[in-house]
Amino acid sequence: MNNTFLLIFFVLLKCNYSQSIEHERDYNSVHKEALIFCQENKFNEDFYFLIDMSVHSGKNRFFVYDFKTKKIMHQKLVTHGACDVFEVNPEKYKKTKFSNKFNSHCSMKGKFKVGKRDYSSWGINVKYWLHGLENSNNNAVNRVVVLHSWSAVSDEEIYPRYSPLSWGCPAVSDEFMVVLDEKLKQVEKPVLLWIVE
Repeated sequence: MNNTFLLIFFVLLKCNYSQSIEHERDYNSVHKEALIFCQENKFNEDFYFLIDMSVHSGKNRFFVYDFKTKKIMHQKLVTHGACDVFEVNPEKYKKTKFSNKFNSHCSMKGKFKVGKRDYSSWGINVKYWLHGLENSNNNAVNRVVVLHSWSAVSDEEIYPRYSPLSWGCPAVSDEFMVVLDEKLKQVEKPVLLWIVE
């Protein structure tokens, strides 16, 4: 009986460990490419924002990467777009879909310039305009896909539950938006936000 219990325990432990590392990824090449992009385009070279939409939405997937220390300074949850799924039922929408089309309510991938700070009716009432720099996201301003906070987004990981769905905006917790806002207010050059999958 004890051997059976131990076997079940180790199988469950292994499954949980596998799930926890399922989406771990080496971002070194992404960080290097981001730095080169920032240098060539006169963007901020202190840090950038990386969002990995291949990661489960209940896990941290918004990363603030410091180019100087070569370390992730902050990592938190971020929403993805609802597309054709109701916001109230995110369990049916496990994987991020992408579209650049107007009114698609989907996420967009690629590099964005974090633009002007503005008023938001969501969260802490602050938003930053996102200017898409690629064919996959150049409708961001027209779609009003912006970086903002939302009180429905947790400040801690909630896996295996999912974060709520947005209309395409990368929305973060109110607490995390305060951190991002402070960082963005201190820089003179534009900041890169890069959404990958």
